[in-house]
Amino acid sequence: MHLTEPVYRNPYWPTFPLIQITQGCTHNSCKFCTMYRDVPFRMMPLEWIEEDLKEIRAVAPEAKTIQLLSANPMALSYDRLMPRLELIRKYLPKLEHMYACTRVTDIANKSVDQLRALREVGLNEISLGVESGDDWTLQRINKGYTAQDILVQCHKLEEAGIAYWVTFLNGVAGREHSHDHAVHSAEVFNQCHPMLVGTGGLTLFPGTPLLDEAQRGEFAPLTEREMIEELLTFVQTLSCDCLFTTHHTSSLNLTGPFLPRKQQIIEALQHAIDHADMDVLAARRASKRGL
Repeated sequence: MHLTEPVYRNPYWPTFPLIQITQGCTHNSCKFCTMYRDVPFRMMPLEWIEEDLKEIRAVAPEAKTIQLLSANPMALSYDRLMPRLELIRKYLPKLEHMYACTRVTDIANKSVDQLRALREVGLNEISLGVESGDDWTLQRINKGYTAQDILVQCHKLEEAGIAYWVTFLNGVAGREHSHDHAVHSAEVFNQCHPMLVGTGGLTLFPGTPLLDEAQRGEFAPLTEREMIEELLTFVQTLSCDCLFTTHHTSSLNLTGPFLPRKQQIIEALQHAIDHADMDVLAARRASKRGL
């Protein structure tokens, strides 16, 4: 198999098989992330993908799902991406779902009809690491798009029938802009129809520009209590009919349908604010080694 280290996959999707369509990340300059910092972006040659598919077919000919790697394989143009998906379909004809992570900007270079064609060949669920719906925050962390871009591209996915996730990165705006980050993110998500809203807590990993800024006093990270207070504000404002989950970098494990459990989630967050051992939560975050 042609897999470029490090290999990251979405833990909430089926983990086998994996197929690498691209390596690295086209953007590779978000201030909180070093995931692909030393991995140049490249498109995997069709012949390599075919070799990998032959290996997969030999061990999993009945595969129903497959996850496309790496950070944002949908960065490829429609004319480059479609032949790769068709090749997957050729070797794994019983596939029901293809999953991929991608960026908001990767949707922009495809029409709704093209997105619909990708869905029809099997690409029917993607994860968008949007992190925030607040323009100040998006610019501050160098995401490379605006809140309006999120709305436009998510609505295209909805029209094409592709299910999608969106993420809220709790704490990434720092203390200065925490409230607006929480409220504006929820307000943007409320105008979309994601199948899942996920949230993780900012962890300042070595090598990230945001950690460097924090050490110079240019970024004020939230305390664990402030992180939970920000998440509470986000949840109070959110009104999506979706699934809700907290990622592994979050202080709390809250997963399930959102609207029927909204009040329960609010109460759990308030209880944590009032009673949780913040030193234990801080130590747990400090033990994290990567996204």
